[in-house]
Amino acid sequence: MKYNFDELVPRRGSNSYKWDSAGSEDVLPMWVADMDFRTAPAVVEALRKRVEHGIFGYVKVPTAYYDAIGDWFKRRHSWRVEKDWVLFTTGVVPALSAIIKALTHPGDKVLVQTPVYNCFFSSIRNDECEMVANPLIYRNGAYSIDFDDLEKKAADPRVKLLLLCNPHNPAGRVWTRRELTRIGEICLKNDVFVVADEIHCELVYPGHQYIPFASISEDFLHSSVTCTSPSKAFNLAGLQVANIFAANPAVRKKIDKALNVNEVCEINPFAVEALIAAYNEGEEWLEELRQYLLGNYNYLKRFFEEQLPQFPVLALEGTYLVWVDCSVLKQSSEEIVKMLLEKEMLWVNEGSMYGEAGDGFIRINIACPRQLLIEGLNRIARVLK
Repeated sequence: MKYNFDELVPRRGSNSYKWDSAGSEDVLPMWVADMDFRTAPAVVEALRKRVEHGIFGYVKVPTAYYDAIGDWFKRRHSWRVEKDWVLFTTGVVPALSAIIKALTHPGDKVLVQTPVYNCFFSSIRNDECEMVANPLIYRNGAYSIDFDDLEKKAADPRVKLLLLCNPHNPAGRVWTRRELTRIGEICLKNDVFVVADEIHCELVYPGHQYIPFASISEDFLHSSVTCTSPSKAFNLAGLQVANIFAANPAVRKKIDKALNVNEVCEINPFAVEALIAAYNEGEEWLEELRQYLLGNYNYLKRFFEEQLPQFPVLALEGTYLVWVDCSVLKQSSEEIVKMLLEKEMLWVNEGSMYGEAGDGFIRINIACPRQLLIEGLNRIARVLK
């Protein structure tokens, strides 16, 4: 490989939320979703040049920013994102909160497909809406969508939005065109607007294809918005940059107002330079990253098969977040996570934080040098065996 993903980059003491939140330096964090790899060299170089300028005033987002987004999605996903569709903001979670504020009223209902990213719950709650779960079906070690349940719940006139997570966090699914089309048809029929969180869209593995929900048809395009960011693929979360693609002018106007009301309508100069560099010059680095992450997943899967076969590891179609079924223990997720932390100083996520349907599971972040992954797996084995 041209890029060294085995390099151990010390992060403790860098004000890292992931590494510096632990009470002890002996804790190995494999929880919060950022990576322990340096970002693409092209991004580092672009940021270095911006730092050397030495003045960091308010930013006017340039045409090059929109061109980088449009070219990237056209090149990689055969979907041309027009400049006029793009609303920038500080992150996908602020984007979700602003969208819910813009498109609902207090007391409205929002559908989510659990177990799902925990910030969906807080965004719905903070905008005074009611969460309605359409639990995924877990059968034979895999997840699928319960379309009968979705159809029933979407028919409730108080349901205004569906938050769609694709690729899905934490289940690791990359929804197929057929699945996405069925979701869209149900939502169109019941006048439910789709909000697609597609932040993990670049982290998809061979045999699977990320399909932007809005790209499937004109009806879907104008009855949805899409939230994206280079933050997961290029490890840029701390730079705080995300984009909302809203082709429907009336919807876009409402969301733009909500972004301003929430005061998350500005991004910083480093965010602009990082996105342009990542999308224009980071593709080779990203392809090697995906190979390395797939190698990490395959190593973990073999390890569990050989050392911990009673704990099924779900297929990882996308993301770098592995979902492990620990139901054989007959313990809650919180108890399992506490046991791993207390006995072996390993920090992973409890499945229950992603909804009731996630209890009995744990989520493991494998976006780290393999040496750290191996250490984490050995710690897991010493506890769970």
